[in-house]
Amino acid sequence: MLMELTTTFHALKEWAVAINALENGKTIMLLRKGGIHERNGHFQVAHKQILLYPTCEHQQAFMLKAEYANHVYPVTSCWHPETVRIGSWAEITDILPVSDEFLVNALLPFHIWNEHFISDRLKWKPRQPLYVLLLRTYQLPQQEIPYHSKYGGCKSWIDLDEPIQLQGAKPVLSDFAYTQLVETIRKIVGDKLYAPSF
Repeated sequence: MLMELTTTFHALKEWAVAINALENGKTIMLLRKGGIHERNGHFQVAHKQILLYPTCEHQQAFMLKAEYANHVYPVTSCWHPETVRIGSWAEITDILPVSDEFLVNALLPFHIWNEHFISDRLKWKPRQPLYVLLLRTYQLPQQEIPYHSKYGGCKSWIDLDEPIQLQGAKPVLSDFAYTQLVETIRKIVGDKLYAPSF
């Protein structure tokens, strides 16, 4: 795995419950179609190594498997914290576009969402695939950063005001465990690997 970066300020926004699952080795997978404000209306990956920025807004317990739904704390629209916990960074190792609902359902054991979420995501912008992101996650010494309004909104990617140090990060899963999961998931998807230009 690549670890050439020593700092970064690029961050991927994701539900706090999903980031918690990544940080605890419960999953290596995120499913994305992009935010409302995504460039050109399509989900794109601009950076391979990113900080994981947890959000509570838009989390919906009914779209999660039962064991994760209990970890969602409802917040009002436009609510935001005074500070945000940054406890991990990740390398996006694989990006797999999937459009077939049967295929996506075959991936159910590997992520935190339920069938309702999958159906909902596939029906939204149906001509666009659902992107399966596989992330090698590294735990950082936990730190709190100030919230800024520019971090809000329905967008996937943000740049933090200050870079975060990546030194001292420890991988959540061993090389062997991560590689085995990636190989299993790739076999299910059929190795239809989308190669982004980083």
